[in-house]
Amino acid sequence: MTTTTPDLWHHYGRTRAATDRDVPDSFYWTWEQDSGPGTEVLGDVDGVRVGDLGSGSARHAAHVATRHRPAQVIAVDSSPAQTEMATRLFGHLAPRLQIVGSDVVDHLHAMESSYDVLYSVFGAVDFTDPRQLLPAAAVALRPGGRLVFSTLAHYLSGSPAQPDVTAGRVGAKTPDGKATTMARWVLEEQVWGKLLDRAGFTDLSVEVWPATSDGPRTAATLLMGARRTR
Repeated sequence: MTTTTPDLWHHYGRTRAATDRDVPDSFYWTWEQDSGPGTEVLGDVDGVRVGDLGSGSARHAAHVATRHRPAQVIAVDSSPAQTEMATRLFGHLAPRLQIVGSDVVDHLHAMESSYDVLYSVFGAVDFTDPRQLLPAAAVALRPGGRLVFSTLAHYLSGSPAQPDVTAGRVGAKTPDGKATTMARWVLEEQVWGKLLDRAGFTDLSVEVWPATSDGPRTAATLLMGARRTR
């Protein structure tokens, strides 16, 4: 008997995609997408292969592909709805931008030593068990390759990040609009650090960017970078 998992990202980003088809002029790491550093955090991406993990509609990936000179940007997302949307918006940027529908962990294992830079902007790093994702990222990176990701410094409710590798449950919708939940990893900085170390990363960098507005569903951003051990 075959069962399928509902696409819990089916509705995400559709309103914006209906009216905004442009490649963003800016690349932001922070939750509110209005401040903080840009692509300089990735290092020099000219002439290298870059992967966006949990790329959604591929807006960040499209920015990197068009505002810089990478050899290739591969935007990976497991959601059929998101990869279809990304293809409609930015498929014309191929072959510089390649949009891939795949489980991210499976994709990384299939791309051993193929990437120079991997990043996630509240993407797959947030929604995939890090005990699987981070070792897979190390496999996919060339020696010395860099991983950068932004994630929530605390839950949107204001509750603190987890002191161990425990997933919280956050709200989501099935394609037919029914309310459900999915796992999200919101972990303390030192927990991420230990996971990165175990996965074979070194040269850890950490920044915390505060929320730029008050009110519900705002959050500080934890921005982390590390390098695959040579």
